[in-house]
Amino acid sequence: MIDVAVAGGGPAGSASAALLARDHDVAVFEEHSRIGEPVQCAGLLTGDAIKLSGVSPGILSTLYGAEVVFPDGNAVRVRSDSPKAHTVDRSEFDSLLADRAVAAGAEYRTSDRVRSFSAGGSVTVVSDSGEHTARLLVGADGHTSAVAAGMGLPRPEYLRGIQATVSVRMDEGDMFRMRLGSRYAPGFFTWEIPCGDVTRVGLCASWSAGPPAQYLKCLLSDLGWEDRVLSMQCGKIPMGPVGRMSGDRVMLIGDAASHVKPVSAGGIYPSMMSAPILADVAGDALDRDDLSARSLGEYDRRWRKEVGPVIERGAKVRRIYARMDDGDLSRAGRYASRDDVRSVLDGISLDDPAAVVRGIMRRPRAAAAGAWTLLRCLV
Repeated sequence: MIDVAVAGGGPAGSASAALLARDHDVAVFEEHSRIGEPVQCAGLLTGDAIKLSGVSPGILSTLYGAEVVFPDGNAVRVRSDSPKAHTVDRSEFDSLLADRAVAAGAEYRTSDRVRSFSAGGSVTVVSDSGEHTARLLVGADGHTSAVAAGMGLPRPEYLRGIQATVSVRMDEGDMFRMRLGSRYAPGFFTWEIPCGDVTRVGLCASWSAGPPAQYLKCLLSDLGWEDRVLSMQCGKIPMGPVGRMSGDRVMLIGDAASHVKPVSAGGIYPSMMSAPILADVAGDALDRDDLSARSLGEYDRRWRKEVGPVIERGAKVRRIYARMDDGDLSRAGRYASRDDVRSVLDGISLDDPAAVVRGIMRRPRAAAAGAWTLLRCLV
């Protein structure tokens, strides 16, 4: 019997495995044949997220700001003297995290997807290679988590995402561009991220808007880049709300637990924040041989105190944004063009973008000027 079975060898699973394998037997079940493939991420990480990961991926570009284009064509630029984010090779990043887990003692079993589990005096894990027995199961198996389904949890809301890598060098290699509105990204936004000689162009859209390929085709056509596509990936992103994350002999992390920032749809930062909490609670429970839902529930309680506020702030902003139409977004763009608002936006954190609201509220004139659009979306 192994101590811990981890379903999923992505960043959340590998980060958890690396910490747990220091003192326990850990086996990671990864459905794909190679760690880090297929790539389904823009690869835009903040310095804090990279630091929390404990690995040092190669940096393709360092970004100091962004240009946001609103539906009426108005563009607002925000820029900082310090780096806002870095673009990395996500395949390399995932591989480095897995290497760190292996170095700590974890075993990886590739091409071996976890299909189901049952818990009693131990956990019986059913994967493509058969049945396995463990004391604890960590579900890090992504947006369609078999572990979350086995816990009886409902499916979350999803966004649909798609991204193309195009053979275009952006004029400004230290700025990325976002576009808002129903033409390209109903319910969310697009991105154009410089990566040296190539650019990552992608978008997310609400599930009700239909398959995202139609919107990406429109965007690439308008940019004149439809014949410059080198590769393309697509997927879906869980947007919560975050529900129960533990039960008898089972814990969830990453996309399986909807650990995703509601404003940006990024999952690396919350996963890297969550892994030490999970490992600490799980390690203590394993040492005490108390893997009951009550014991592992300490993970939920600590997570909601230490990580939850970032997600909750983002969820509030996301609910307002979801009710905005193109007219509202264009008005918001004109509002964001104000000097007193843009100066606050210059200091925005991509790991906690909703915190910028507090900065605006400290400026009464700026707050009052934005009240109409806010009330329009709340009523």
